[in-house]
Amino acid sequence: MHPLSLQAGAAGPALPDRRRSGPLGGQGVTRSARPWGPIGIFDSGIGGLSVLQALRAELPQQDFIYIADSGHAPYGERDDAFVTARSRALTQYLLGQEIQALVIACNTATAAAIDLLRAEHPHLPIIGVEPALKPAAVLSKTKRIGVMATRGTLASARFRTLLGTLSTQAEFVLQPCDGLAEAIEQAAGWPESAPELIAACSIHTRAMGRFGLKDGEMDTLVLGCTHYPFASEILRALLGPDVHLVDTGVPVARQTRLRLLAADSPVTKRVGQIKLFTTGEPAVLQTAAQRWLQLDSTAAPLHV
Repeated sequence: MHPLSLQAGAAGPALPDRRRSGPLGGQGVTRSARPWGPIGIFDSGIGGLSVLQALRAELPQQDFIYIADSGHAPYGERDDAFVTARSRALTQYLLGQEIQALVIACNTATAAAIDLLRAEHPHLPIIGVEPALKPAAVLSKTKRIGVMATRGTLASARFRTLLGTLSTQAEFVLQPCDGLAEAIEQAAGWPESAPELIAACSIHTRAMGRFGLKDGEMDTLVLGCTHYPFASEILRALLGPDVHLVDTGVPVARQTRLRLLAADSPVTKRVGQIKLFTTGEPAVLQTAAQRWLQLDSTAAPLHV
């Protein structure tokens, strides 16, 4: 798998047709956000737990509903129509739970569906995630930055626009990481799968080139999928202690807090509750939540 070495703003491959379609069809049902309701979060799988972790730290008094759409993963290798249809279906379910805000904890779903969801639900604060290219450009001294992400994210018009805004600031080496999110999911539920995860991380980082602090080397790596922070220990061991690893969890949590303040969401001193749902295997989500977030919540199956 060869990375795409691009000076930000350089011409890339032709973009896919981004017209939205899917089995839900037409416009979604618009509902107003409920100021005292939970914050809804969804991801293609367990990766969005990295965002939930940051949200809990930033907003400990809030209730959260987290959906892992593992039964329909991976999103990163699907077309826009499929990802948009799943995003709309999950959003409709969460609206039925009277959420006050929605966090799309998936780079691929953000790129494919956030504009449509915002148009369909103008009164609902919707916060998405995108690869943290801007913070990486500030951190990097060598001005060569690696970006690990799914093919869907890297091919999206939203990502290409973001890349173009940084054309004078850095060179980005883009690596489509086929299978990495799935390897992280496997390792979360079955620790014996860890060797496969280490091998996948090694293959993708080697394909990008040299990391380090010398001229021409990449001194910063953007983790452009919410699954990837859960492989950060492996990546750190492969790349060394001097390479910056940059993800989006904390910025998304701060943006969510600001959006809730702007919407006059009530602030209390209570400790929020967390509900976990999955369209896949509940044991995998529950094990990951216990292992990475020290959550005792029981994961329930969801058929959406």
